Amino acid sequence: MSNNPICFFDSGIGGATILKEVIKLLPNENYVYYADSKNNPYGNKTKKELFKIASNNIDNLIKYNPKLIVCACNTMTEVVLNKIRKKYPNIIFVGTEPAVKVIHDKYQDKKTIILTTKATGESKRFKMLFNNYKTDNTTLIKAPLLASLIENNKNTYPYLKKILKDYKGTEVVVLGCSHFPLVKDEIKEILGNVIFIDGSIGIANRVKSLLENNINKENGSIKIISTDLFTKNKILKIIKKDDET
Repeated sequence: MSNNPICFFDSGIGGATILKEVIKLLPNENYVYYADSKNNPYGNKTKKELFKIASNNIDNLIKYNPKLIVCACNTMTEVVLNKIRKKYPNIIFVGTEPAVKVIHDKYQDKKTIILTTKATGESKRFKMLFNNYKTDNTTLIKAPLLASLIENNKNTYPYLKKILKDYKGTEVVVLGCSHFPLVKDEIKEILGNVIFIDGSIGIANRVKSLLENNINKENGSIKIISTDLFTKNKILKIIKKDDET
């Protein structure tokens, strides 16, 4: 059915940065967003833990009869999405992963940082991408605490300064976690006016292409599933916020 929802899940607010881009392309769709803040951060979980968490999230979304589910988390995508697809063969999934190939294709001559969670940076899938598409100017930086700091509305500047202080002169930053676009201003404060790359627009285009013949023509809605009001309000703020430079 064309009015069945597009569903999302992530470890809290981060996936709202992807939801925002999908809404721009498909403004009339119905959306259900599952904010799994209680398990944040995903980036320090084992593969077994992540598979169990992802399965629980999907089981909570199946009752809405989704026409598609977006795994709005790099860590989940890199570590367990292939296994999840096998468990739920009748569901269309769209994942997200660090845009390493964009650096290879467009910014080979630029000094680049790829910023990831611990689990993403150490995953087999990401290592393959990194080895295939990294350039001589590319550095991987794992930031295991950043997603949790963002999710809990903590001051991220001291932590970012600590891990980025030796990388002045960086020209491009790949944001390898859906939470990370929420600290662009802090990264700019440390590194200057860098170019940011994340997968949100590519994911939105992918969702639209998959649903090309199943678009909702009526006015849509947004349902946010969360255990606390702060998270709901934060997600709504993110998706309604004007684009940043």
